[in-house]
Amino acid sequence: MRNDIREKSNVELLKDIDSLKEELFTLRFQKATGQLTNFGRMKEIRKTIARIKTVITERELSEKK
Repeated sequence: MRNDIREKSNVELLKDIDSLKEELFTLRFQKATGQLTNFGRMKEIRKTIARIKTVITERELSEKK
């Protein structure tokens, strides 16, 4: 997954962030209602979002140079 992130364009990465945030919202709702079974998935999604944001920031900083 990590190499996959760097191969995508910024537009694709932003779409990925949106879909991951939707999934995270769903998981939070499931947790609140007691239906969540895979608690590790929430942590995985948050880390993936952070990785994507890091790649986007790195690209923006390299463009400024």
